[in-house]
Amino acid sequence: MASAIQALARGALGMKDLWLIAFSVGAGFTASGIVASLYRLLGFDPQSSHGKYTRIAVMVVAGPCLLFESAMKGFLTKKWPPVFFWLATAGAAYWSLALGLFVIDLAIHI
Repeated sequence: MASAIQALARGALGMKDLWLIAFSVGAGFTASGIVASLYRLLGFDPQSSHGKYTRIAVMVVAGPCLLFESAMKGFLTKKWPPVFFWLATAGAAYWSLALGLFVIDLAIHI
């Protein structure tokens, strides 16, 4: 991963590598959305001890989706300046990339 970013900085990154990065971000954001939706559908109670640990585990995976959702709501209601929106979007994209690489690696090894 570090070599891909270094290659991007040098301008030596090919289209195949860019597609792999985009695919990883998409896979991570999709996994995040699925986990966030399942968590909302199942309706865990975050007040219980079991619910607190479940919420922490879910937020590790569902974070990019929820972060982007919060940023979008804040941006559309004019509560967030555009800079905060784009910073949150970049953070969600980077988090999705890391999550997507994990999901793809898991899928390859299963």
